Amino acid sequence: MISLTTTVKREIGQHFVFGFHGHEISEDVKVLIRDYHVGNIIIMKRNVQSVNQVYRLVQSLQQVAKESGHSRPLMIGIDQENGLVSAFSNTTASTDAGTQFPGAMALAATGSPEIAEDCSAATAREMRLAGINWAYSPVADVNSNSKNPVIGVRSFGDDPDEVAKYASAVCRGLMRGEVAPCAKHFPGHGDTYVDSHLALPVINKTENELMETELIPFYTLVKSGVPTIMTGHMALPLVTGDNTPCSLSKTITTDLLREKMGYGGVIVTDCLEMNAVAAPYTPQRGALMALQAGADIVMICHTMQTQVGAIEETYVAIENGSLSLESLRQSGERIAALKVAFAGASWGDVFRPFHEQVLADLLIRNARLSAQSYAASTALVRGPLPVINRDDGPVLVMTPVPYYLAFAQSVALRVNSRHLVYAPLPMHGQGQLPDEISGALGTASAIIFVTRSADRTSWQIDYLRRLLQEKRGTTHIIILASCGPYDMVGAPDIQEPTLASFEYTPSALEAAAAVIFGEHEAKGRVPVSL
Repeated sequence: MISLTTTVKREIGQHFVFGFHGHEISEDVKVLIRDYHVGNIIIMKRNVQSVNQVYRLVQSLQQVAKESGHSRPLMIGIDQENGLVSAFSNTTASTDAGTQFPGAMALAATGSPEIAEDCSAATAREMRLAGINWAYSPVADVNSNSKNPVIGVRSFGDDPDEVAKYASAVCRGLMRGEVAPCAKHFPGHGDTYVDSHLALPVINKTENELMETELIPFYTLVKSGVPTIMTGHMALPLVTGDNTPCSLSKTITTDLLREKMGYGGVIVTDCLEMNAVAAPYTPQRGALMALQAGADIVMICHTMQTQVGAIEETYVAIENGSLSLESLRQSGERIAALKVAFAGASWGDVFRPFHEQVLADLLIRNARLSAQSYAASTALVRGPLPVINRDDGPVLVMTPVPYYLAFAQSVALRVNSRHLVYAPLPMHGQGQLPDEISGALGTASAIIFVTRSADRTSWQIDYLRRLLQEKRGTTHIIILASCGPYDMVGAPDIQEPTLASFEYTPSALEAAAAVIFGEHEAKGRVPVSL
């Protein structure tokens, strides 16, 4: 029976990364760092208002760790993939946060790993100024299934060698900015119809089949020494023999990643409050199973009671011997090396003054880089684009949800326009257009018809077909696929010019507007087969 000394509890705390709520340090997270010795914290979108505010927040977290006797600074992580998953970037609500850069598929659409590396280095420098030292990026999943509900444009594409090339570029860029990258979601979340936030995806592939696609980017990253890898919550029964999520499986974590692939860095799980783990096991039980499987750090993002429960379940497992303290200590050496490399060798590396002017200069340079990168990403799926004469009448901007205000404004700055939100037609898509839409068609010189994941539901395409029937013969229609580029794959009868922006961030849509109005050509290429 092992005695739970303070030294042992301090060791256990290093193997968790927890989130918390609020823009300032909360009592909950103070307790986790001080009393449970938690050595790693994830900053969520809900914690971010501005770069300066995040700096103050991180300084507070590190101060509590120092005062509580932590021997090394905290790893401070964040989901900053760029694109649609950008916890550190500006939003309409917080405009003083980090720069918005293109996400994975948009970066791959530029055809330039150099752009991917430069954008990653730029976002890393902003994060580092705020005290963040760990980014849960790049996504190394190969989007081999176009119906994937959770990866999609977060992937660099469907070619594993291209994914490896761009994921490697992102890793190099993040490390240039002194932020630890974390390749995810091992061994690959690209070939599934199920979102692991909601349920457990089951992928019926053998290990040899994984070697042909999913594992190629991870092999490349392991060889190049990626500091951390995140395991995902999907089942591979033909590899493991059952439906245990990969993140909780010794066969995947230790036998495959650690031993067969020779990975020597830090392995962290995806958040264990996702239903793929939480529903069948509970996050607390999942945390222990992940550590037993060989994970170095387990992640729980949201609930204090669950976080404490996971640590206390680990205490019991150490006491009764169902989790090896010796193995945990060996794992702790990997975490310590990560901290020395990226968090700082001493507390002096952490408590540095905030440089307002450095940030201001950086934001100016990064805004320029962001705009150039987005301009290089917009891709013509089908062309040519028509010339829109700005004097021929209003341009209708039709969007499937009312959240495209920034895009509508981008168009309005260029031409007389009107923004209309369209919704599913009655009679299973065969009904008439609303009077407001029909009336607007009579005077419109052009229609920009925005789609969003239209390949997954038929109603947007049904609406477009009805629109094509009722529009004036001379009225141009341009289709803008604002997320995945797959929207028109199931509609070979529709041959209108189509652009892909790969994400519906304001920056991506501004770049698309510039292409639509002839300010520059669509330079991007679609990095998936259609």
